[in-house]
Amino acid sequence: MQEQAQQSGVTIVRAENAAHWGVAASLFREYASTLPASAQLSLRHQGFDAELAELPGKYAEPRGCILLAILGADAVGVVALRPLDPSGVRDRDPTPICEMKRMYVQPRARGLGAGRALAAALLEYARTAGYKMMKLDTEPDFLAAVTLYRSLGFVDIQRYNDDPVSCTLWMGRAL
Repeated sequence: MQEQAQQSGVTIVRAENAAHWGVAASLFREYASTLPASAQLSLRHQGFDAELAELPGKYAEPRGCILLAILGADAVGVVALRPLDPSGVRDRDPTPICEMKRMYVQPRARGLGAGRALAAALLEYARTAGYKMMKLDTEPDFLAAVTLYRSLGFVDIQRYNDDPVSCTLWMGRAL
């Protein structure tokens, strides 16, 4: 694995092979198991199971990536990036707009800066890949995540996808 950043003993690496994608899939499943029922609906709508079966799929480099947070010998966090078209509709030809997906840090690693390190490394990857804007959607109840995103310069934006959950919060920031 290739080092990308280090903070509080947490190292950020790119998922680059089948073993890494398997670790990412495991963390994505763990993430999904922690979500409320409304977010579970959103995952089903997005084809979450098929997404995991096809990793890296829409997160494949060079237009996308999956990053892992490593603490000691263990992966404790994950985040992914994929391209969006100019209108924000998913899964179309790559453009300068990307989307942050599936940010998750295990409870045992929270408070160590893993989430911030993952997000910062993803923002840098996106800039290097030529993206001009990053978007994300989240649940307003995920206060720690929303606070992190706002501290990184994300602001509320108009709906950019067809997420079926009415309380979804859409955010974006220029790169």
